Amino acid sequence: MVEKSAVKKINTPLTEDIVLNLKIGDIVSISGRIVTGRDSVHKFLFHERPDKKEIPFDLEGGIIYHCGPIISKTDDAYKLIAAGPTTSMRVEMYEADIIKAYGIRGIIGKGGMGDKTLAALKECGCVYLHTISGAAAYLADRIKGTAGGWKIEEFGEPEAMWQLEVEEFPAMVTMDAHGNSLHREIERLSFERLKKMMA
Repeated sequence: MVEKSAVKKINTPLTEDIVLNLKIGDIVSISGRIVTGRDSVHKFLFHERPDKKEIPFDLEGGIIYHCGPIISKTDDAYKLIAAGPTTSMRVEMYEADIIKAYGIRGIIGKGGMGDKTLAALKECGCVYLHTISGAAAYLADRIKGTAGGWKIEEFGEPEAMWQLEVEEFPAMVTMDAHGNSLHREIERLSFERLKKMMA
């Protein structure tokens, strides 16, 4: 099983060396800039294939957070209220292609992803990070501000892509760039235990 490890502090943008040094079970604390993206953003990036220059945020070496944030608009700015993770498998059909096309080095979400994404993580040097479910307000407190959004009018605030400035954002590596998946391991151990119980 996975050994406990000390918290690893990482900063964005991520390099290949940083990613390759991460293993399943590692607890990380992320600081820097990340972007949000769930169903609408993933569909758009996959089907429309916008040039990197069309996207106002630099995705190379970046982390995409499967999140539909709750945003409050003030007179001159946007204030983030809550930012919990959404289920990552919802975008499994798009993720591998987006990792390859835009140089993504990290994914944050909940629940893990499938074999296609796992293969892309290994091929491209990318890592999947599971964060706390049900703690949207706490996670929002780790977000110090937003540099604005993209596709707000087209997709709506929760579905738009937002660039967030995070400080010591907590997550665990559950799929690494070496082909390992903690989600798979838990499934295997659970199935073995079930077989013993049924015997």
